[in-house]
Amino acid sequence: MFVQAHGFCQDRDGNFWAGDSGPFADSPATKGRGFQLFKFSPEGKVLLTLGKPGGAAAPDYFYQPNDVITAPNGDIFVAEGHGAGNNRILKFDKTGKFIKEWGKLGTGPGEFDQPHALAFDSQGRLFVGDRNNNRVQVFDQDGKFITEYKQFSRPSGIFIKDDTLYVADSESESVSRNHDGWKRGIRWGSIKTGKIEGFIPDPETRTRAADNFGGTSAAEGVAVDNAGNIYGAEVGPKAVKKYVKK
Repeated sequence: MFVQAHGFCQDRDGNFWAGDSGPFADSPATKGRGFQLFKFSPEGKVLLTLGKPGGAAAPDYFYQPNDVITAPNGDIFVAEGHGAGNNRILKFDKTGKFIKEWGKLGTGPGEFDQPHALAFDSQGRLFVGDRNNNRVQVFDQDGKFITEYKQFSRPSGIFIKDDTLYVADSESESVSRNHDGWKRGIRWGSIKTGKIEGFIPDPETRTRAADNFGGTSAAEGVAVDNAGNIYGAEVGPKAVKKYVKK
C-alpha cells in the first residue's frame, strides 16, 4: 500500500494518519502508488484518502508529502516537499475539502525548503520544521507568519508538549553541509523564552544502513510521553531509542 511511509499522527478520535512520500524516482515497481495521505480507523480501516496515486504537481496534490497533523476542529494540515517539487503547507477541512495553501521555495518568512515536520502548541499555532532552511517557523492556522526559531538546529522532526519544543536534528554535518558547526541530536526548550534547556547528542551509531543515508544516525522523528521520556526514531539504523528522564 505504501512506497515510503513518511509522517504520522493520531487525531482526537483515535484515528491514525499516515503519509507516503515516495517514490523518489520512477520505477515499474512503484508506478501508480505513493504521494498520498491516508486516514485509518483504530482498527485499520481506510476512512479517507487524499491525493492521487503516483502523485500530482501543484496546484493539485501531492508531491512528496512529508508530514500531517490535525487541529482540534478536524482541519488537516500537510507539509509537502522533500527536496523536489513543491514547498508548501496545504490545509483541508475534516472531510478532506481543500481550503488553502501557502509557501514556496525560498528562505524568507513563509517560504520553505523541505517543510519536514508539523506540531501545534497550546495556543493552536502551527510549528513547521523547515529543514533545509535550518529553522522552525511558526504560523497561525490561516498561514500568517508569526516568528521563527533557529536555535533548535536543523529540524527533521518536531514535537511539542507543555509548550516545550523538542527538535530532532539528524543531518547537520552529514547529509547536510549547509549547517556545519552544529551537532546532531535532540534539543528541547521553552517556546515562550526560546532558550535551549537540554540536548541529547547523536550516539554516533555507524551502520551500513546509516552510511547509505549519508552517515545520518541521529533521530529523525521525536516524541515525548507523559513521564517526560523522550523517544527518537532513527532512519539510518532503523531503530527507536528511549531516553529516560532523570
